Amino acid sequence: MSVENLLSEGIKATPPSFVRAILKAASDPGVISFAGGLPNPVSFPQEELLASMERVVQTYGSNVFQYSVTAGLPELRQYIADRYNRSFGLDLSLDNIIITTGSQQALDLIGKVLLDKGDGIIVERPTYLAAIQAFSMRQPVFYPVELTEEGMDPEKLAEALRNPVKFVYAIPDYQNPTGLTYSAGNRERIYEILKDRGVVLIEDDPYGELRFDGERLPYIGAGKLPDSILLGTFSKTVTPGMRIGFIISKNRELIKHLSVAKEASDLHTNIFAQYLIWDYLKNNDLDTHIAKIKALYRKQARAMMDAMKKYFPPTVKYTKPHGGMFLWVTLPESVSAMSLFPKALEKKVAFVPGDPFYADVKNVNTMRLNYTNADCETIEEGIRRLGDCIRQLL
Repeated sequence: MSVENLLSEGIKATPPSFVRAILKAASDPGVISFAGGLPNPVSFPQEELLASMERVVQTYGSNVFQYSVTAGLPELRQYIADRYNRSFGLDLSLDNIIITTGSQQALDLIGKVLLDKGDGIIVERPTYLAAIQAFSMRQPVFYPVELTEEGMDPEKLAEALRNPVKFVYAIPDYQNPTGLTYSAGNRERIYEILKDRGVVLIEDDPYGELRFDGERLPYIGAGKLPDSILLGTFSKTVTPGMRIGFIISKNRELIKHLSVAKEASDLHTNIFAQYLIWDYLKNNDLDTHIAKIKALYRKQARAMMDAMKKYFPPTVKYTKPHGGMFLWVTLPESVSAMSLFPKALEKKVAFVPGDPFYADVKNVNTMRLNYTNADCETIEEGIRRLGDCIRQLL
């Protein structure tokens, strides 16, 4: 029996993850993959986490195996509040924070709480493909706003806000997929546009800790816009497999409704993983650990940019990220990255074509490359193969 007639309109409107399909295709050990958003396994603090595992079981006993509160382990939420208060002066308490099963669950919960079918949302163009996927379940109307090298185009944002819109979703630091970072001036202009609009701003910040050089820039809305939501995660700084993300908001009403949605979704995030992360953070210097990750990723990013300068045709353009995990390649306008992908896979190299990062166009001439999950020699060889494929296609 076909299940087509049984399916909800929401699931029919939701695209499958193109990256998941690529990762399956790229699982051949001979394939050099720039496709996933995978942290380098070298960066996982395995010995320290093993010590934390033993310590939390010995110290907290059955508590680490029992049901727990929906909002998350109070000690972990307090740690997050303290860290953000020190770094950004946000004046948070643990009641402003919900622990989620990765940032992906946070996106899903936001969609459940804020969106009805046909509601408008503003996203970057291009934007994070899994955010498109999560929001598509609620069948919204997407209003993509072009990204410039400074960030979301303020004039285009103001134009998009003429439509009925529930929220704006942005990734201001080392944006996925482009690797771009919003400038200080751009952040201020966006704040001025949004401050009297009554629209929720969602700032997704999985990569902000991974700045290679210089100081962190302030958030656009967190601490300033009363209805802003800030998303964070330990996936890029400690370990992705634990699936520990978090929602921060000063709006207690929003936090209350998000908590109800989480109750309905999974009761609470894995409590053993929460205890484990908290114990690790309590007994180790996270900033020292992050400094090692940044040094590694800086080296890998430069290796990829050097290889592209060497092997890519001069008509191919690419972003030069100062942090995070990705860069964005723009091919000549006549070339579809989707048509390049199977040719590259034949040469045992994989990337993500740009198509799934757009809510409104197909067969684009852009692609995302991840530089964090391969050593420098592998990166150079993969870029050499990719450069050959591009030249053949041109």
